[in-house]
Amino acid sequence: MAVLQDILYKVRIRSVHGDLSVSVNALHIDSRKVGKGDAFIAIKGVAADGHQFIDSVVEKGAVAVVCEVMPPSLKEGVTYVQVENSGAAAGYMAHNFYGQPSEKVKLVGVTGTNGKTTIATLLFKLFTGLGYKCGLLSTVENHIGNEIVPATHTTPDAINLNALLKQMVDAGCTHVFMETSSHALHQQRVAGLKYVVALFSNITHDHLDYHKTFDEYIRVKKSFFDSLSSDAYAISNLDDKRGPVMLQNTQAHKYYYSLRTMAEFKGKILENGLMGLVMTINDQEVHFRLIGEFNAYNLLAVYGAAICLGEDKFEVLRVLSELTGAEGRFDYIVSAKDKVIGIVDYAHTPDALLNVLATIKGLRKGHEQIITVVGCGGDRDKTKRPVMGEAACEHSDRVIFTSDNPRSEDPEQILRDMETGLNTAAKRKYIAIVDRKEAIKTAVSLAKPDDIVLIAGKGHEKYQEIKGVKSPFDDKQVLAEMFKLYEK
Repeated sequence: MAVLQDILYKVRIRSVHGDLSVSVNALHIDSRKVGKGDAFIAIKGVAADGHQFIDSVVEKGAVAVVCEVMPPSLKEGVTYVQVENSGAAAGYMAHNFYGQPSEKVKLVGVTGTNGKTTIATLLFKLFTGLGYKCGLLSTVENHIGNEIVPATHTTPDAINLNALLKQMVDAGCTHVFMETSSHALHQQRVAGLKYVVALFSNITHDHLDYHKTFDEYIRVKKSFFDSLSSDAYAISNLDDKRGPVMLQNTQAHKYYYSLRTMAEFKGKILENGLMGLVMTINDQEVHFRLIGEFNAYNLLAVYGAAICLGEDKFEVLRVLSELTGAEGRFDYIVSAKDKVIGIVDYAHTPDALLNVLATIKGLRKGHEQIITVVGCGGDRDKTKRPVMGEAACEHSDRVIFTSDNPRSEDPEQILRDMETGLNTAAKRKYIAIVDRKEAIKTAVSLAKPDDIVLIAGKGHEKYQEIKGVKSPFDDKQVLAEMFKLYEK
């Protein structure tokens, strides 16, 4: 329980009707969860406008309503607070309600199109290996030390996020590593949080269904760095052409990492194979278990954050050299008999798919086929579908277009959208199989000894969403079943 006036610290208030000294039991942005003595924050969401439910929460016994537009009738005994932005208000209020938990840990945020999960996961594993108790907030799962808490969004809503951070503080966590998505930034879910380090990986074509334009997507990502305090560290990828742009207006200390030019954290790949990466980081040669150039960038970002957080560089590299990446990120198994390499990767953007295929091509000795199974999500950015189709066909020997998570869309229409990106030569390489299990089965049946089968798009996900129903589906498990079925 907390006093409303204290919870509203730093919130931009336009007007107040009622008593700010009332005690609040809980905060909610979901009107269905409101109980007696709670405060309700009315947010204009993508699917619904919380302002429509103000009367119903008052009937349920809410003692306070925070909104951008005051309702026509105000009930006595209820405090109404009009604010500039309800999303930002929810962030600050949740942070205050839960005792400002981000100020009691070293909070590191990771943003960018690709690499967020791997960077955040590696940081969590690294600092755990260095002897700290850590928290992780990621697309795959959340961790409070050794305890796993299922993840529902890349970044939870402001109230759940601060509640989780408080749990982490209460459990004795000293460091928290957190993916910070563009949706969360735009919706102000992270408003009020104090970051010690902010990392930028890269930015490519994604989420235009939400942000509408690439410029707006960039602006939202950049706002993360613009909001940092002067005692924070901002670390960016110098090899991404938007890397320097991200840090243009930040007050934080600026650092860059790079494989191609001079930077504070400079890397060079010496070897890249199925046994991992051999590379130098700031002239120190290390063998890593991770594979691919994209992971070289992820390792540089992690190393940079650890150094900014005051860790010993030799100890950091020692622990990093022993780590594996995040589940569903270049996750591979090799068949027992034919030594077919099966790779499962979350690549669901054109750039991520190109990165994975480029890495696979680098692992080839020359004669192996690359067989790619790929789809695109329904109810998401449609403009990337032809680009995904084109990328898969250009860099693979055989391609099977299949369902990803079609959600409410017709899966066959999604595949037709992907086909529009294909030229005549590409059309000869691919077939379309809507059923994902059948598509994986076909890919394995086509594989000859030493071939490489890539299953792209879903990675760590353990379900497939069709017409609002999530059914169990695990790419890696299905791949293993098919290896066994065909005795590969």
